[in-house]
Amino acid sequence: MPAPGACFALACAFAFLFSCGAPRTEKGTGGGAPVVAHEPGGAVESAGTTEGGAVSFRVETVAGNLEVPWSIAFAPDGRMFFTERPGRVRVSEQGRLRPEPLATIEDIEASSESGLMGLTLHPRFDENRQLYLAYAYKQDGVRVRVVRFRETGTGLAERKLIIEGIPAAQYHAGTRLRFGPDGKLYVTTGDAARKELAQRLDSLAGKTLRLNDDGTVPPDNPFVNQTGARPEIWSLGHRNSQGLDFQPATGLMLQTEHGPSGFDGPGGGDEVNIVERGKNYGWPDIHHRETRAGLESPLLEYTPALAPASGAFYRGSAFPQFRGNFFFGNLRGECIIRVVLDGRRVVSQERLLEKQYGRIRDVAEGPDGTLYFSTSNRDGRGQPKLNDDRIIRLVPQSKTR
Repeated sequence: MPAPGACFALACAFAFLFSCGAPRTEKGTGGGAPVVAHEPGGAVESAGTTEGGAVSFRVETVAGNLEVPWSIAFAPDGRMFFTERPGRVRVSEQGRLRPEPLATIEDIEASSESGLMGLTLHPRFDENRQLYLAYAYKQDGVRVRVVRFRETGTGLAERKLIIEGIPAAQYHAGTRLRFGPDGKLYVTTGDAARKELAQRLDSLAGKTLRLNDDGTVPPDNPFVNQTGARPEIWSLGHRNSQGLDFQPATGLMLQTEHGPSGFDGPGGGDEVNIVERGKNYGWPDIHHRETRAGLESPLLEYTPALAPASGAFYRGSAFPQFRGNFFFGNLRGECIIRVVLDGRRVVSQERLLEKQYGRIRDVAEGPDGTLYFSTSNRDGRGQPKLNDDRIIRLVPQSKTR
């Protein structure tokens, strides 16, 4: 297990080097859509090696001048959907961003960390065109709701409420959405800056929720028959999880979670957790590397804080060296962390693109196997650069030496 706070390469270190020279435009490769813009200098190459050899790729901007893109999802037809925190749902197709939003959510509360957040598509999206959004709204303070829509090609229709009344605040509002291998919808929630709620089974704050695709509760949820407990709860004791995905080989759920920020505990303590049915992940009773009987300590812990904001396993073929690896973007850490796993065991980890693009939020795999990530430099805590915020992708490139 890496030492606390370790974000250095353990076995597969890369030194990411940007090539010199005048800005140039290069064509996209592979089966994906062409890009809109390209990074000056373009080529990026890893100096280290993995089991599959050195990795060489280009960095390309696919959408720019955005406002805090929060969540990215790809449709089977190759379209890229993403949310902007002020309330816009955007679409990029064939490498071009539509100038007008697909939809703008009107009943939204967008302040500090809240707003339009999670986005996921139904596993049978090609049949039913169902799209799920999580966003903050005002009702006795700030709350979060999850809503399902049908995507029509030109807008969103057939609004259906999945769940609402999730405690939230300007800080620690969650909310990541993802369908699991079991076909159920998983929702991460923040503690709404009221840390005691994370341990209360009568509250949806600081939890992982598990729902059917229509918002009903699966009968095999762990607390369905417990008096006073919310039946939607899958796990508890979370501070603010914003990354969620399932390991391809095992189905294990991994989450990334923000640790305390000083006002609610000593700084640092960001986490990667294996999250399982009915388990308690300790917040606020334990944090950082603390242990206590009946409470789960993290698989990985980071001090100083990196502010992990996403999580995605790589399943594609464009980067065979990365297959099965877990990636997550970091806001304060301004990098992507790649974790190599053998089931539950951490083999190695490393920082990618450190300090190159500022605050990095979501990480997603495109339909052609390229890796996409979004910047979050216009969220009030970053320093926006030219064309920020952006969605950027890594495209494999053959070495020409």
